[in-house]
Amino acid sequence: MGSGGTLQQEIAVFGESGSGKTVLLSSFYGAAQEPQFVRKSLFRVVADDFGQGARLHQNYLGMKNSAKRPEITRFSATAHSFSIKLKDGDAKNNKGKPFDALRLIWHDYPGEWFEQGVSGPEEAKRRVATFRSLLGSDVALLLVDGQRLLDNSGEEERYLKSLLANVKNALLVLKDDLLEDGQPLVEFPRIWIMALSKADLLPEMNVFNFRDLVIEKAREDLEELRNVLEGLVEVSEALSVGEDFMLLSSAKFEVDKIEVTKRVGLDLILPLAATLPFERLARWHELREVPWKVLDGLLMGAGAFAVMLVGKGRRGGIPVKAPGPIGAVVGILGFTALADALNDAARLGSEKLEEIHSEALAQQHFLTATLAEFRLKLNEAEDERVLIRSFG
Repeated sequence: MGSGGTLQQEIAVFGESGSGKTVLLSSFYGAAQEPQFVRKSLFRVVADDFGQGARLHQNYLGMKNSAKRPEITRFSATAHSFSIKLKDGDAKNNKGKPFDALRLIWHDYPGEWFEQGVSGPEEAKRRVATFRSLLGSDVALLLVDGQRLLDNSGEEERYLKSLLANVKNALLVLKDDLLEDGQPLVEFPRIWIMALSKADLLPEMNVFNFRDLVIEKAREDLEELRNVLEGLVEVSEALSVGEDFMLLSSAKFEVDKIEVTKRVGLDLILPLAATLPFERLARWHELREVPWKVLDGLLMGAGAFAVMLVGKGRRGGIPVKAPGPIGAVVGILGFTALADALNDAARLGSEKLEEIHSEALAQQHFLTATLAEFRLKLNEAEDERVLIRSFG
């Protein structure tokens, strides 16, 4: 949790060179600057670095107005920070809440480091430092390039096996530098979503088709990647790799036109980064019997979200003076009530979420309304066959 009542969520985006990471980021930010988005949304997306925001917006406008694709960035590893600015009126209604603002950090890991070795010791250091910078992410997107699937039509396994092997081998190369004294990492992306980028090139493919293709053609390779990730992280039971799938398209690209309004999945980025971790944490605790106390890093944000959605819940838990970052949330609830709040929030169905959303809007609790809206978006995306969330 950031300072000043801001809850910071991070997402890491992995993909080989040319898989569409720069276009995705530009479209995500540019679409949020459109007048119709600003008018209808409960929040605005503001780049914390003005120069970064201007470049992303310029990329988006170039696509929209001139059918100009953004230039491919090579070895660019700059994190982008976005503040989610809520409508006026929320601050005065947020007394006693665990946070009153959101920030999204988007980490873009250079695809070249999956495909080729580094040029020398300085670049090797930069690669390790870049990966360390994204360890605070709970969610990672692993992009599967729709163009590469098309290029290998009928032999998709050639591309999928190569992609997964490159990611696996890159992680193995980094392992010794990432693990201090060989100790597994507590802070590490624990939810790895397989995301089909450039999904507009495969209009007949829904997310179930995509999942089935990956499982049919590269199941063993996905398991090998999971095994490598398990070797990096403490409490490997709290890890989802290749259990969640989504479709992503920044726009519809034609020869002389780019239709930026025809996007798929970009409006899920914020909801996934914000709410998927607490959904998954509750299930890991319940189904995989992962103890709460070994997941204190995840509990920090997850517990705060649960409180915002379902209130303080039953305060019957014994108050605990918890060390580290979860102290504030546990101080509100106690461990037992925190578990109750997490489980209650994870089980909220669409009808109850609609009720919470309407009530929060009426009371101008725009942050609570936004979080409920995020959950509803994920439910709708599943109905539209754009997203598959794991239930384990």
